[in-house]
Amino acid sequence: MSITAVGFGAWAIGGPDWAVGWGQQDDRQSVIAIRHAIDRGINWIDTAAIYGLGHSEEIVAQALREIPADRRPYVFTKCGLVWDEADRLAPPRQVGARDSIRREIEASLKRLGIERIDLYQMHWPAEDGTPIEDYWQTLLDLKQEGKVRAVGLSNHSVAQLEAAERIGHVDTLQPPFSAIRRDTAAELLPWCEAHGTGMIVYSPMQAGLLSGRFTAERAAALPKDDWRSRNPLFQGEALERNLKLAEAFSPIAERHGTTVAAAAVAWTLAWPGVTGAIVGARTPSQVDGWLDAATLSLTPEDMASIARAIEETGAGSGPAKPERG
Repeated sequence: MSITAVGFGAWAIGGPDWAVGWGQQDDRQSVIAIRHAIDRGINWIDTAAIYGLGHSEEIVAQALREIPADRRPYVFTKCGLVWDEADRLAPPRQVGARDSIRREIEASLKRLGIERIDLYQMHWPAEDGTPIEDYWQTLLDLKQEGKVRAVGLSNHSVAQLEAAERIGHVDTLQPPFSAIRRDTAAELLPWCEAHGTGMIVYSPMQAGLLSGRFTAERAAALPKDDWRSRNPLFQGEALERNLKLAEAFSPIAERHGTTVAAAAVAWTLAWPGVTGAIVGARTPSQVDGWLDAATLSLTPEDMASIARAIEETGAGSGPAKPERG
C-alpha cells in the first residue's frame, strides 16, 4: 500500500462514555470531516475497536457508505482491547487469546461494513498471559487467510518487536510521537528503519497541545468526560512548558505560510524512518488546519530551532532532533 504522509485519526470521534473518550461529539460532523479529508486527498483512516467501544468504527462505516469503491481510503483498525459492556468506563482488558482476536476481527468487519481490513494492529501488549509469539501468529494467520492485507503492532517495545519479527515480518509499528513525546526516536524508529517496518506515528500534535490553538484556559475548562482533563501533560508546569514549545512553532509556520498544527505534524514526518502520521479531526476545518503537513518540508534550520526550544522549555523527553536528515 502506498499511503499519504498523513492519515485521518478516528480516536476522538468515538465520543464519550468510555475510559479514554474525548467528550461529546457530533457524529454528523465526524462523517463530514472524514469525507472532507478523503476529498482533499487523504487515502487512509486509522481507527480501533476500542474507540467509543465500537462507535468510531461505525462512524467510519457511515462515512464510507456513499463513497465509490475506487475512491475509498484504506482502513486500519486494531484489536487486543476488550471492554465490559456492563461498565463502559472500566479500563479495557489487554487480551491476546486467539479466540478473542478472531471474535474481535469479525466484529470489526461487521461494524466497518467491509470484507477485508487493510492494516490490522495489536493495540497494546497482551496482559492475559498470552505470549507475543502466540498473538502475533494469530495476526499472521489472518493475513494468510486474506482477512487483512497487512499486520502491525502498536505501543510495543523493541524487545517485543524482535520476538514478533522472529515469527513473521512486522509490517508496521504505531507508537506515540510528537515534539513533546520523543522517546520513540531513541530506539523504536531506528529499529523500524533497519527492519523495513513502516512507522505510523500517533498524536503528532500531542492531543492538541501543539495545535497552536490550545491555551491554559482551555485545559482548565476540559470536561470530565475528556481524558485530557486527567492527563499530566495538560496540568501545572508540564502544561506551561508544552504551550511554550507550541509557541516556538509559530514563526516556523509563518515562514512556510501554514499553521502551527501543520508544522508540528511535519516535525514528526521530518524524522528519517517515519512513514506517516495519524492526525485526528472532528470537523472539516480541523482537517484543513493540518493538511499542509503532507507536503511541508521543514528545513534543517527549522529543526534546529525546535531543538533549541525543546532544550529551553524542558518540554517532554527524548531526542530533540534527528542525527541525520
